Amino acid sequence: MTAYARIDHLVTSGTFSLDGGVWEVDNNVWLVGDDSEVFVIDAAHDAHAILAAIGDRRLLGIVCTHGHDDHIDAAPEVADATGAPILLHSEDEALWRMRHPDRAPDGQLAEGDVLTVAGTQLRVLHTPGHSPGAVCLYAPTLTAGAPDEDGVPGVGTLFSGDTLFQGGPGATGRSYSSFPTIIASIRDRLLTLPPETVVRTGHGDSTTIGAEAPHLEEWLARGH
Repeated sequence: MTAYARIDHLVTSGTFSLDGGVWEVDNNVWLVGDDSEVFVIDAAHDAHAILAAIGDRRLLGIVCTHGHDDHIDAAPEVADATGAPILLHSEDEALWRMRHPDRAPDGQLAEGDVLTVAGTQLRVLHTPGHSPGAVCLYAPTLTAGAPDEDGVPGVGTLFSGDTLFQGGPGATGRSYSSFPTIIASIRDRLLTLPPETVVRTGHGDSTTIGAEAPHLEEWLARGH
């Protein structure tokens, strides 16, 4: 029998701070695993809620899609409570240190890395632009042959962090970001995925690759 991981989803609330500004935000926290083991993708704001969602499962790691403080603020507390490693791309360590100057990540994420949980592989895609070390996680079989969290059969899942949202790319108007870079990442790394791939974002509603791909030229025009 083929094993399938399931996707659990929390929405947590807090603030995002950068370049002297502070904004109220709601973040998606994704948990991928089964009844025995799990990964957390983006430990945002509320360590107690995240730990409750983990329950008595073994936490294999806390995966940071990027180093902005709203995606990493609860990571050390969750790590300390579980003994799980915090994983971040090395190019976002400067952003990480703005929030956690006395606590380094435990391991690095790199293009092509594969994280395995409950018989499911999550492949790391380096997608800079929103930040230099932004990554997405692609699981080509996560929902293949099994219903997704809404009970709708699907083929593959992308956890996109703040790289791709319903309606367009992530923001690039602040330090450490680049609009041409994020467009190249989306065009070359994400829009080449199967159109039915479900995109589970860092904020807001999910979408699909097929729903977003037709708008690439519109996004390019918006950036000029």
